[in-house]
Amino acid sequence: MTTLQSVPEPGTRPAAGPRQDRAETRDRLSSATYDLLVIGGGILGTSVAWHAAQSGLRVAMVDAGDFAGATSSASSKLVHGGLRYLQTGAVKLVAENHHERRVLAKDVAPHLVSPLTFYLPVYKGGPHGAAKLGAGVFAYSALSAFGDGVGRVISPAKAAADNPALRTENLKAVAVFGDHQMNDSRVAVMTVRAAAESGAIVLNHAKVQSLRFTHGRVSGAELRDSVDGTEFGVDARIVLNATGPWVDHLRTMEDKGAAPSIRLSKGAHVVLKRKAPWKAAMSTPVDKYRITFALPWEDQLLLGTTDEAYEGDPADVRATDADIDQILEEAAFSVRDEHLSRDLITYAYAGLRVLPGGPGGTESAKRETVVTEGRGGMLSVAGGKWTTYRHIGRTVMNKLAKLPGGALADDMEPLSQLPRRVPLPGIANPNAVAHRLLMDREPGVRMDPLTARQLATHYGSLSFEIARLVADDPALGERIHPDGPEIWAQVVYARDHEWAETVDDVLRRRTTLTVRGLDTEEVRATVADLLRR
Repeated sequence: MTTLQSVPEPGTRPAAGPRQDRAETRDRLSSATYDLLVIGGGILGTSVAWHAAQSGLRVAMVDAGDFAGATSSASSKLVHGGLRYLQTGAVKLVAENHHERRVLAKDVAPHLVSPLTFYLPVYKGGPHGAAKLGAGVFAYSALSAFGDGVGRVISPAKAAADNPALRTENLKAVAVFGDHQMNDSRVAVMTVRAAAESGAIVLNHAKVQSLRFTHGRVSGAELRDSVDGTEFGVDARIVLNATGPWVDHLRTMEDKGAAPSIRLSKGAHVVLKRKAPWKAAMSTPVDKYRITFALPWEDQLLLGTTDEAYEGDPADVRATDADIDQILEEAAFSVRDEHLSRDLITYAYAGLRVLPGGPGGTESAKRETVVTEGRGGMLSVAGGKWTTYRHIGRTVMNKLAKLPGGALADDMEPLSQLPRRVPLPGIANPNAVAHRLLMDREPGVRMDPLTARQLATHYGSLSFEIARLVADDPALGERIHPDGPEIWAQVVYARDHEWAETVDDVLRRRTTLTVRGLDTEEVRATVADLLRR
């Protein structure tokens, strides 16, 4: 077996294009005036950059860290209608979420979004009764036109047979409904790639130092490249602030007197090794508004989430011991204790929900997107969720089209004339891709089924570009860690085609090594070496 230290210099690069050159990208950013500068490469920024580039605008997008490096890669990994939103009367939001969920799963990213059955256990003394939840899941499935079957109630025995980890003491019934899940980091990277293929110029690890002004209007930004310290600037006709938890920080750069526009809610999650197969996720009510998830995800068990007001520095958010204790305690409502041992934990993380300012607790606050225009003409967008991220992009585009004086309207294709279901790169049936990876192997190239499946469900048809790397250099086909499915070719591919600059970019967001607890010192050192080549 090839050791970590013996991974050789990579050979021929895949056909997708040359390795990204940061200096060249900075030159392109600083030598032109863009129609739109998007600051922030998370859920909101990537969607707007993608849609704006499709419309014909000259688009630049920068992020202070990695693309989806903060909250956008710290989600519950769900593409869902939001059953609990029915509790707050947000029927329109649920219907909209269902529509977007099914479009993503069917037309935009079937290689990245997969169906997931949910069990909602009803326990004696719980906050909701079986009849109420049964009616709720039926209404929920009706809002999706029964595209995932009819919400129903099944017996505890049937549910326990499918999920041996289900706690059955005092279990009265189990409601069943359908949703979807994803790997949020991979969806983000593919959306950035889609934006770039549509003409957007993108750069991560580029932090805004200050805004540029022309006649009192925001006209660009001064930036610093965190990789090598280079300072540069970007001129733009319109600047969009899509910085998520930092949205008010950038607003004060535009206007020192800008009042706070958002509040933050912290959501923490825990990832554990799975001790038994899970045929369905579990969604268990904790109180009137909150639920706790137990999701089969990336061969692991994902638990969460918390929901509490957060007032600290967004850069410091993390899952604390208290968060982990709360998550494990709430999971124990419906998951047997032997599946919740701290010894099984491989990773814990936290992100920040961006909510509109207002009264009341964060658990009952509306999950909506707000677009505002500042004193200097900078647009700020906040809120939203992964399920509706395409809709958010269209919402902002409508705002751009209606700017006073037709600032951009004359230069962009109307949304009505653009395709509404543009697929993300790599779109393909993952089962067919995995089959081809196993059947169409180059002579001397060995790929095991777990790796083939991992590539197919994270890259789609782009998996064949990674396979060509392995054909050129078989050593890159070895697993990065024997307990995980990823191979060294994915590190090279992330470096050359997915804007990976740091070890965490690769291990946490381009692959699943970190969430599996496999980012050992040896692995990190070898990835760092490959990134320098």
